Amino acid sequence: MALPEVKQTATEARLATLTMPEAGCTRAAREDALARVLEMGLPGRRDEYWKYTRPDTLISADQPHAALFHSDEPLLFGNLDRLKIVFIDGVFSVEESDDLELEGVNIDRIEDICCKDIHWAKELYGVLESRGQSPVQRPLAALNTAFAADGVAIHVTGKPSKPISLIYRHASETSDAMLHHIIRVESGAEVTVLENGPAASRFNKCIEIDIADGGTLHHVRAQGRDHERRAATHMFTRLGRESVFKSFTLTVNGVLTRNEQVIELTGDDAIAHVAGACVGDGDFHHDDTVFVTHDAVNCESRQVFKKVLRNGATGVFQGKILVKEGAQKTDGYQISQSLLLDDDSQFLAKPELEIYADDVACSHGSTSGAIDETALFYLRSRGVSVKDATNMLTLAFLAEAVDEIEDEVLADAIVNRLEGWLSRHI
Repeated sequence: MALPEVKQTATEARLATLTMPEAGCTRAAREDALARVLEMGLPGRRDEYWKYTRPDTLISADQPHAALFHSDEPLLFGNLDRLKIVFIDGVFSVEESDDLELEGVNIDRIEDICCKDIHWAKELYGVLESRGQSPVQRPLAALNTAFAADGVAIHVTGKPSKPISLIYRHASETSDAMLHHIIRVESGAEVTVLENGPAASRFNKCIEIDIADGGTLHHVRAQGRDHERRAATHMFTRLGRESVFKSFTLTVNGVLTRNEQVIELTGDDAIAHVAGACVGDGDFHHDDTVFVTHDAVNCESRQVFKKVLRNGATGVFQGKILVKEGAQKTDGYQISQSLLLDDDSQFLAKPELEIYADDVACSHGSTSGAIDETALFYLRSRGVSVKDATNMLTLAFLAEAVDEIEDEVLADAIVNRLEGWLSRHI
């Protein structure tokens, strides 16, 4: 079926600005991804899962622009002992990164993999992204698979003593970056991956995660605080038997952020928790789109998303739980809530359940409302200023999402950073 003329024109214009890197062992996956982009076309406002978010600036062939955000605040996670991997405008920085060596982990750059004919990542590159294109098309992820020139492949075979920290720095006002990461967690292995930083003026990132039986991955990400950045991120995760995946994302400001999570529970007794907290002010649009598929017995999933919006900011949540036939004993939970601090902001939600098994416990809910006036009055009557009282209630509202972070040190770092941002009015 031919693409509509408008979509085809936009797709061709964007592709004309891109060059596929030397492919090596990823060549077949890249060419397949490009074919899928040409077939699907880049997203348009009429696409079902883009009706709340305008994709125009994410797909435009025009040079992106975002002023650099300068701050004297310390780097998030800066006090933690971690392996630092730094990218500046989407390009790996040898000078600022640590040596890519850590017990229980093998790390290679995607650029190096592209120069080889044989590498373990060949079996994963583009595979989970391709699986994640059904039943919902995700053309920006396919675009990334085809053209991303940098990123890392992380092979976890043990239990490393410290987290792996992916740091994204924004140095050019016209940077247009793509990164593609692959993470493979072997049976019985466990790792924590951290991400933080604005990355680029426009950022397209894809992470493919394969967790073998009994493997565990903890993921904590912070996006902020550049006011003019635009980003589209995708995480595709496949879980084996008795494996665990827990992911948390904090987002503050930015013109447009679209975070997609596609999770497949394919082994019995697997656990997947995905959570997000965002605080938006003014010209801010934040979209969480999540698709969780239960395809095994006795699996558990949780989706917990909280958004605080003010001065005309917009928040979007689209979340689906799909329980396939035979996926009995499924425990699926989904909640999305917004706290609107004025009458100009809005929250758009589309929670979904699709169930083909009869022995399940699934629930979803979505609420939106203003700050609790009774609680605010209580704090004010005890001498707390309006600003401090509002910030206290905001942190309390976000707590359920932050509580999904299992490591207390990481959770405290996120809370401390939130407190600082709120005290500065973001």
